[in-house]
Amino acid sequence: MFDQRSYKEAMEIYAPNYQKGLYSPSMLLKMAFIAEGTGDKEQATLYLSKYYDLNPNTQTISKIKTLTGQSTLYGYEVSDGGRFVLFLVEYKEIIVGLLTLFLLLSLISNWWVGKKMDKSASYWPTVLLILLIFLANNFLQGPRTGLITHSPTFIVSKPSAGGELVDRVEPGHRIKIKSGKDIWYEIEWKNKIAYIKKDHITRL
Repeated sequence: MFDQRSYKEAMEIYAPNYQKGLYSPSMLLKMAFIAEGTGDKEQATLYLSKYYDLNPNTQTISKIKTLTGQSTLYGYEVSDGGRFVLFLVEYKEIIVGLLTLFLLLSLISNWWVGKKMDKSASYWPTVLLILLIFLANNFLQGPRTGLITHSPTFIVSKPSAGGELVDRVEPGHRIKIKSGKDIWYEIEWKNKIAYIKKDHITRL
């Protein structure tokens, strides 16, 4: 449908899948294209920011700057370590599947050694694989990020109206969310801890 320029019909299929967490980088780019074409720059920015999570690159940042009218955007810097974590998160299911396969092979090997060779099998590979599967399932997660979508947004030093103003920003910036309480998110902003109202952010 997208290739045939039936953009409205394509978006009606994309949108429900996106809400379910079923999307690919290509689909996000198509959704951003459709949203921009209908004049919904906020949604286009959201889809591009989500695309950036999967494929960090300077072209995406430039496009978001154009959509938001910002000359400088914060929160899009990704270190080599960050890119590696994003890679692991993207292929988490495959990694867990392979580790599970190796675990089964390890168990079969231990059983075979114990039965046929009449000697004690080494269980440390099995224990290590179980530990890796546990860690991957429970701790292999990407950073909690959000996109500032409210204009203007005030970033303050404390989670209250009396907090000192840290910054005043426009939509388009990305933030790392540390935790949430009541109407506030604790965030990382320019390498410092600050606070921002939840309704000023769209979670990515």
